[in-house]
Amino acid sequence: MQNQLDAKRRAILIAATGAAAAGLAGCRGNSTEDRQLQFASLAAAEAELERLAQAGALASSAAWSWAQTLAHCAQSIEFSMSGFPQSKSALFQRTVGAAALGVFSWRGRMSHDLAEPIPGAPALDAAADPAQAMQRLRGAIAAFRAWTGALRPHFAYGALGKQDYELAHAMHLANHLSAFRAKA
Repeated sequence: MQNQLDAKRRAILIAATGAAAAGLAGCRGNSTEDRQLQFASLAAAEAELERLAQAGALASSAAWSWAQTLAHCAQSIEFSMSGFPQSKSALFQRTVGAAALGVFSWRGRMSHDLAEPIPGAPALDAAADPAQAMQRLRGAIAAFRAWTGALRPHFAYGALGKQDYELAHAMHLANHLSAFRAKA
Protein backbone atom coordinates (compact mmCIF):
# COMPACT_ATOMS: atom_id res chain seq x y z
CA MET A 1 0.00 0.00 0.00
CA GLN A 2 2.81 2.44 0.92
CA ASN A 3 4.57 1.75 -2.42
CA GLN A 4 1.32 2.56 -4.27
CA LEU A 5 0.99 5.83 -2.36
CA ASP A 6 4.63 6.71 -3.04
CA ALA A 7 4.17 5.95 -6.75
CA LYS A 8 0.99 8.06 -6.84
CA ARG A 9 2.70 10.96 -5.03
CA ARG A 10 5.65 10.71 -7.41
CA ALA A 11 3.31 10.79 -10.44
CA ILE A 12 1.49 13.84 -9.05
CA LEU A 13 4.78 15.60 -8.27
CA ILE A 14 6.13 14.87 -11.74
CA ALA A 15 2.94 16.13 -13.37
CA ALA A 16 2.90 19.24 -11.20
CA THR A 17 6.58 20.02 -11.71
CA GLY A 18 6.22 19.39 -15.42
CA ALA A 19 3.47 21.99 -15.58
CA ALA A 20 5.51 24.35 -13.41
CA ALA A 21 8.58 23.71 -15.55
CA ALA A 22 6.60 24.66 -18.61
CA GLY A 23 5.82 28.03 -17.09
CA LEU A 24 9.11 28.68 -15.33
CA ALA A 25 11.29 27.57 -18.22
CA GLY A 26 9.47 29.79 -20.69
CA CYS A 27 8.04 26.86 -22.60
CA ARG A 28 6.34 29.20 -24.95
CA GLY A 29 8.11 30.79 -27.83
CA ASN A 30 8.85 34.46 -27.50
CA SER A 31 8.89 34.84 -31.25
CA THR A 32 6.34 34.46 -33.97
CA GLU A 33 9.18 33.56 -36.35
CA ASP A 34 10.53 30.58 -34.44
CA ARG A 35 11.83 27.98 -36.91
CA GLN A 36 11.45 25.28 -34.23
CA LEU A 37 14.72 23.54 -35.07
CA GLN A 38 15.48 20.23 -33.40
CA PHE A 39 18.99 18.86 -32.91
CA ALA A 40 19.75 15.57 -31.18
CA SER A 41 23.53 16.14 -31.28
CA LEU A 42 26.14 18.85 -31.37
CA ALA A 43 27.08 17.67 -34.87
CA ALA A 44 23.59 18.58 -36.10
CA ALA A 45 23.85 21.97 -34.38
CA GLU A 46 27.25 22.58 -35.99
CA ALA A 47 25.82 21.89 -39.44
CA GLU A 48 23.18 24.61 -38.92
CA LEU A 49 25.77 26.97 -37.43
CA GLU A 50 27.89 26.52 -40.55
CA ARG A 51 24.89 27.06 -42.83
CA LEU A 52 24.00 30.29 -41.04
CA ALA A 53 27.65 31.44 -41.00
CA GLN A 54 27.83 30.94 -44.78
CA ALA A 55 24.57 32.80 -45.35
CA GLY A 56 26.13 36.20 -44.81
CA ALA A 57 23.23 38.41 -43.80
CA LEU A 58 20.85 37.05 -41.20
CA ALA A 59 17.33 38.05 -40.29
CA SER A 60 16.46 37.64 -36.64
CA SER A 61 13.54 37.73 -34.28
CA ALA A 62 15.89 37.47 -31.27
CA ALA A 63 16.45 40.16 -28.66
CA TRP A 64 20.19 39.45 -28.75
CA SER A 65 22.53 39.95 -31.68
CA TRP A 66 24.02 36.98 -33.52
CA ALA A 67 27.32 37.45 -31.66
CA GLN A 68 25.61 37.69 -28.26
CA THR A 69 23.62 34.54 -29.00
CA LEU A 70 26.76 32.63 -30.00
CA ALA A 71 28.60 33.85 -26.89
CA HIS A 72 25.68 32.83 -24.66
CA CYS A 73 25.62 29.33 -26.15
CA ALA A 74 29.41 29.10 -25.75
CA GLN A 75 29.10 30.14 -22.10
CA SER A 76 26.63 27.34 -21.44
CA ILE A 77 28.92 24.71 -22.92
CA GLU A 78 31.98 26.13 -21.17
CA PHE A 79 30.18 26.20 -17.81
CA SER A 80 29.27 22.52 -18.17
CA MET A 81 33.02 21.86 -17.89
CA SER A 82 34.15 24.65 -15.54
CA GLY A 83 31.06 25.12 -13.38
CA PHE A 84 28.13 27.52 -13.53
CA PRO A 85 28.56 30.77 -11.58
CA GLN A 86 25.20 30.39 -9.78
CA SER A 87 22.83 27.47 -9.41
CA LYS A 88 19.24 26.88 -8.45
CA SER A 89 18.69 24.93 -5.24
CA ALA A 90 19.20 21.17 -5.19
CA LEU A 91 15.45 20.80 -4.63
CA PHE A 92 14.71 22.87 -7.73
CA GLN A 93 17.19 20.84 -9.78
CA ARG A 94 15.69 17.52 -8.62
CA THR A 95 12.10 18.60 -9.23
CA VAL A 96 11.34 21.48 -11.57
CA GLY A 97 14.69 21.37 -13.37
CA ALA A 98 14.63 17.61 -13.91
CA ALA A 99 11.00 17.79 -15.04
CA ALA A 100 11.75 20.60 -17.50
CA LEU A 101 14.64 18.68 -19.03
CA GLY A 102 12.44 15.59 -19.18
CA VAL A 103 9.73 17.50 -21.04
CA PHE A 104 12.27 19.03 -23.42
CA SER A 105 13.87 15.63 -24.09
CA TRP A 106 10.47 14.02 -24.63
CA ARG A 107 9.47 16.77 -27.09
CA GLY A 108 12.91 16.78 -28.69
CA ARG A 109 12.96 20.54 -28.34
CA MET A 110 13.77 23.09 -25.67
CA SER A 111 12.01 26.40 -25.37
CA HIS A 112 13.03 29.07 -22.93
CA ASP A 113 13.35 32.84 -22.68
CA LEU A 114 15.91 33.61 -25.39
CA ALA A 115 16.91 36.87 -23.72
CA GLU A 116 17.58 35.45 -20.25
CA PRO A 117 21.28 35.27 -19.39
CA ILE A 118 22.80 32.39 -17.49
CA PRO A 119 22.63 33.33 -13.79
CA GLY A 120 25.88 34.98 -12.72
CA ALA A 121 27.45 34.80 -16.19
CA PRO A 122 29.43 37.75 -17.52
CA ALA A 123 27.30 40.20 -19.49
CA LEU A 124 27.09 39.65 -23.21
CA ASP A 125 28.80 42.33 -25.28
CA ALA A 126 26.34 43.96 -27.68
CA ALA A 127 29.26 45.08 -29.86
CA ALA A 128 30.98 41.68 -29.96
CA ASP A 129 32.52 40.51 -33.22
CA PRO A 130 30.40 37.71 -34.75
CA ALA A 131 33.47 35.92 -36.16
CA GLN A 132 35.13 35.82 -32.74
CA ALA A 133 31.89 34.68 -31.11
CA MET A 134 31.57 31.88 -33.68
CA GLN A 135 35.18 30.86 -33.05
CA ARG A 136 34.51 30.78 -29.30
CA LEU A 137 31.42 28.59 -29.76
CA ARG A 138 33.23 26.20 -32.09
CA GLY A 139 36.06 26.00 -29.55
CA ALA A 140 33.61 25.29 -26.72
CA ILE A 141 31.99 22.49 -28.72
CA ALA A 142 35.38 20.97 -29.55
CA ALA A 143 36.49 21.23 -25.92
CA PHE A 144 33.26 19.57 -24.76
CA ARG A 145 33.74 16.70 -27.21
CA ALA A 146 37.31 16.15 -26.01
CA TRP A 147 36.42 16.56 -22.32
CA THR A 148 37.17 13.46 -20.26
CA GLY A 149 36.86 15.00 -16.80
CA ALA A 150 33.79 15.19 -14.62
CA LEU A 151 31.11 17.53 -15.90
CA ARG A 152 29.74 20.16 -13.55
CA PRO A 153 26.08 20.21 -12.58
CA HIS A 154 23.82 22.33 -14.77
CA PHE A 155 22.52 25.36 -12.90
CA ALA A 156 18.88 24.26 -13.38
CA TYR A 157 18.99 20.57 -14.34
CA GLY A 158 21.62 19.36 -11.86
CA ALA A 159 24.09 16.55 -12.53
CA LEU A 160 24.07 15.26 -16.11
CA GLY A 161 26.15 12.64 -17.87
CA LYS A 162 27.97 13.55 -21.05
CA GLN A 163 25.29 12.16 -23.37
CA ASP A 164 22.50 14.02 -21.54
CA TYR A 165 24.58 17.20 -21.49
CA GLU A 166 25.21 16.93 -25.23
CA LEU A 167 21.47 16.63 -25.84
CA ALA A 168 20.80 19.61 -23.54
CA HIS A 169 23.42 21.68 -25.38
CA ALA A 170 22.06 20.61 -28.78
CA MET A 171 18.50 21.53 -27.79
CA HIS A 172 19.72 24.84 -26.34
CA LEU A 173 21.47 25.68 -29.60
CA ALA A 174 18.39 24.65 -31.61
CA ASN A 175 16.20 26.93 -29.53
CA HIS A 176 18.47 29.93 -30.03
CA LEU A 177 19.30 29.28 -33.69
CA SER A 178 15.58 28.98 -34.44
CA ALA A 179 15.34 32.77 -34.12
CA PHE A 180 17.84 33.32 -36.98
CA ARG A 181 17.48 32.69 -40.70
CA ALA A 182 19.35 33.57 -43.85
CA LYS A 183 18.03 36.73 -45.48
CA ALA A 184 16.48 36.10 -48.86
